[in-house]
Amino acid sequence: MYLDFYGLKEAPFNITPDPRFLYFSARHREAYDHLLYGIEQRKGFIALTGEVGSGKTTVCRAVLAALSKQVRTALVLNPCLTETQLLRAILHDFGLVPKGRDRLAYIEQLNEFLLEQTRQGFNIALFIDEAQDLLPEVMEQVRLLSNLETDQHKLMQIVLAGQPELQARLARPEFRQLRQRIMISCHLLPLSEEETGLYIQHRLAVAGRGEGTGFEPDAVRRVHRYAGGIPRITNTVCDRAMLAGYIAGVRQIGNREVKRALSELEEAS
Repeated sequence: MYLDFYGLKEAPFNITPDPRFLYFSARHREAYDHLLYGIEQRKGFIALTGEVGSGKTTVCRAVLAALSKQVRTALVLNPCLTETQLLRAILHDFGLVPKGRDRLAYIEQLNEFLLEQTRQGFNIALFIDEAQDLLPEVMEQVRLLSNLETDQHKLMQIVLAGQPELQARLARPEFRQLRQRIMISCHLLPLSEEETGLYIQHRLAVAGRGEGTGFEPDAVRRVHRYAGGIPRITNTVCDRAMLAGYIAGVRQIGNREVKRALSELEEAS
């Protein structure tokens, strides 16, 4: 609705995990670099945690986009699966037709696939999003997948991305074997007020903002205070604030537009 008014080519504050819009705060850059390193160096298990809306999925998407063509990948978005369903989902995402009907058959098929890919010079990476929701028996199945290895390295690198509850679960005694296998662990922190301002500018720039479009310092301060530095909440507030600015006919978003956006969000909640 407001794109032409602000001189934008696309919506700047969608909440979809588009890696083009990823803003690299210090912690987001660290997580991105660590994930790339862990996969490329075949470190096995990698954990990425952060609050809801902190950008975990976007970081994972950016890493997926940056990996070389020698890395074959699979992505599990729905972790609410049984052990057998998880294995079938992994096989499907690697483009395989599951053979047999039990876990043993699926594991053998996966192992054959990984060995063949390794012989051809490929590396394999599996991303499991929302990993805090994995059932205990499924987490154990994920751990067992790390047994698929050669004498030199792991056949598959596994990225577990999840909310802070994932850290709490991994700290439990029954998951100590899985915890001990995690070679790289990253945690995303909320953005600071300064980073929130840079984050907003970055997303507007990627969206092709026109001259005079932006957020005033007081508006950024109020957005940050409400969103607590969480990118997803920041997007929601900024989108509503820009709509308020469009209605008011102003291209510089100020306190008034943000206050109106927050009022509308509170009414809708």
